[in-house]
Amino acid sequence: MAGSLAEIADSFFKPAVNDLVPYEPGKPVEEVQRELGLERVVKLASNEGPFGPFPKAREAIERSVGELNRYPDGGAYRLRAALAERLDLRFEEVAVGAGSDGLVDCLCQAMLEPGAEIVCGWPSFPSYAIDARKLGAVPRTVPLRDSRYDLDALLEAVGQRTKIVYVCLPNNPTGTTNTRAELDAYFDRVPDHVLTVLDQAYFEYIDEPDYPDGVEEYLKRGHRVVVLRTFSKIYGLAGLRVGYALAAEQVVTAIGKVRRAFDITTPAQEAALASLDSPEELARRRALNAEGRVRLEEILREHGLDPAGPAVGNFLFAELGEDSRPFFERLLREGVIVRPTHGFGAPEAIRVTVGTEEEHELLAGALDRVGPTAVTG
Repeated sequence: MAGSLAEIADSFFKPAVNDLVPYEPGKPVEEVQRELGLERVVKLASNEGPFGPFPKAREAIERSVGELNRYPDGGAYRLRAALAERLDLRFEEVAVGAGSDGLVDCLCQAMLEPGAEIVCGWPSFPSYAIDARKLGAVPRTVPLRDSRYDLDALLEAVGQRTKIVYVCLPNNPTGTTNTRAELDAYFDRVPDHVLTVLDQAYFEYIDEPDYPDGVEEYLKRGHRVVVLRTFSKIYGLAGLRVGYALAAEQVVTAIGKVRRAFDITTPAQEAALASLDSPEELARRRALNAEGRVRLEEILREHGLDPAGPAVGNFLFAELGEDSRPFFERLLREGVIVRPTHGFGAPEAIRVTVGTEEEHELLAGALDRVGPTAVTG
């Protein structure tokens, strides 16, 4: 009699999948409320914006409901055209996907075969390594320097089998970025056989003169680069999953060949499109985030934590000096969800998202009650 699937699983699935540690999402608020019997739970774990969709996006979502019996536009024509016009690119240089994370997956599918290599900093966004391993490719992870990507060491890790180098600006989970001069020097040296993926998921939050615009400064100047951005963060559309990639036409064509059909729903496309026409709301949220990040850093420092910096996104990263899960669990029981960063390659740290004023004060109260970490003594 044949064995059960559980008994033969190791041989049934490919080795790359058997050895995979999947991405661990942040805990949903409802799950914590149910498990711990808490009425009020604050989620500062997933780098979501603290506000919902823009008002115009809400209206667009409501208008789209009557068409949900129809499949969405598989090519996302109107959204791609609007992005191309806004960024002064050709339509053929814009791809869309289910969040920027979905585009990382598409790039891996299009480019990586077993034994190929990617290079990225570490700790950093887990999907870079996970999506490579799924295909039997090898991630080469390079330790950060001063909590930032070490671009010189990244280049030293590039070999003949390297297909993709990821540069995460700002880096998730540390929230730090590299300077324009550092990135200029990187692009001057990166070999021609490598495609650089410049992940700028938090681009709209940043108003720093030395923060580079990947599209204007590298893509339009002919570098072999893909710039990733998303509507998940400042636009408040994380639940709809809309990201986009700006790249040479050949890269966009390859993404289109492996992207799932209809992976951007009609409400997602309409909400993203409507969000592009709200510059005042974008500026308001950027300013509130900058103010909130200062207050969040004050709270963490008041409780003995030392966030990495300077941080430029909508989150902070702090080392605890010990396994961060017990500290995460203590905060969880107080109704505050933060992110232990084991899956990012930093098992002794937490990442905390910028929230509202009220959420920050609830965090401060929870930190008062949970007691010290190894760092605070």
